[in-house]
Amino acid sequence: MFRPVALYIGLRYTRAKRRNHFVSFMSFSSMMGIALGVAVLITVLSVMNGFDEEIRQRIFGMARQITVSAYGGNVQHWQTLDAEIKQQPGIIATAPFVNNQGLLTHNELVRPVMVYGIDPNREATVSILPSKMVAGNLSLLKPGNFDIVIGQKLADSLGVSLGDSINLVTSSITVTPAGVMPRFKRFKIVGLFKIGNGFDFDTTLAYLNLHDAQTLFQMGSSISGIRLKTPDLYAAPQLAKNISHALADDYAVSDWTQDFGAFFAAIKMEKTMMFLMLLLIVAVAAFNLVSSLVMVVNDKRADIAILRTFGATPRLILAVFIIQGTVIGLTGTLLGLMGGIFLATHATEIVSSIQTLFHVQLISSDVYYVDYLPSKLDWLDVTKICLASFGMTLLATLYPAWDASRTEPAAALRYE
Repeated sequence: MFRPVALYIGLRYTRAKRRNHFVSFMSFSSMMGIALGVAVLITVLSVMNGFDEEIRQRIFGMARQITVSAYGGNVQHWQTLDAEIKQQPGIIATAPFVNNQGLLTHNELVRPVMVYGIDPNREATVSILPSKMVAGNLSLLKPGNFDIVIGQKLADSLGVSLGDSINLVTSSITVTPAGVMPRFKRFKIVGLFKIGNGFDFDTTLAYLNLHDAQTLFQMGSSISGIRLKTPDLYAAPQLAKNISHALADDYAVSDWTQDFGAFFAAIKMEKTMMFLMLLLIVAVAAFNLVSSLVMVVNDKRADIAILRTFGATPRLILAVFIIQGTVIGLTGTLLGLMGGIFLATHATEIVSSIQTLFHVQLISSDVYYVDYLPSKLDWLDVTKICLASFGMTLLATLYPAWDASRTEPAAALRYE
């Protein structure tokens, strides 16, 4: 069976036992160092992707992707505007809302909240709120009943639960013979939701029926704005610009990047820096590969000289040791790839088992937004890591291979 000479000798040198066992150990350690670096990179970036996904779902499930509002006031005749927006490409759902600030009071406890008046049926098409209900139901917000839905943590801080009544004090005022009084209304709690820690959704938001909010804030039939949902979150900024150009100048169009863009830019930078820093592990292993291959070359000087006397060209010798280093680097990369994929896909179960076995809480929702270790394997990241690792190991073989190709037969065999 025909095989290229350089490939055959290079693979033969890789499998052969060396006279110096330390050289074999150095080659093995280089391979395992590369494998460890690749596995750690894949695992860490997968965990960061998992946290990124969890945070994105919490933010964009509740925050508005695109909002259309009126400059300096409320949106009048919003049904016409809503119909016009729905005609724009890239919009899959819309929902009107009313928002204002208020205070929730119970006994002597007071908590500030952002009050949202919503249409429960349409809100379900643009928000994850219905799926986050832990008690009651969002559909119980009927017009005219003056019911309210609040977060579980907010209810705990006020000492109330499902079915209790609380007072909502608004920023509007009422003039009475006794003087100026703030407007307030008593509401019944018909639902409790739990989004999770990190962005204060559970402690700062309260939801009313759209009609009740219009009545409470004396807005008539007008609203504060319209919330839009798009299929592609990252296309929202450009889509917001297109909608702004299509609508009249009386309307303001904003998107999620104005509130959360800097936060996600910081996450992206952190992930990039983590990739570069952990890549140094692979770089150290690649540098170790240079040392091991230099010792292999010195160990094989006599063999190289004999090959040269048989007619082997410097290019052939160069190819032999490049192949040998490439095999070591490729094997380490593949081992790291398999280990990284295993750890990334089982990270949640592994950490949960450790917490159960040692009765410790490694991941706290008070710090990390979640009480478990999320992991999401991104094949683009895996590809980048493997290519970077293989590229560095390939570069690491060049100097030892070049040094081997410069071997002079007479000088190498002089003392043999």
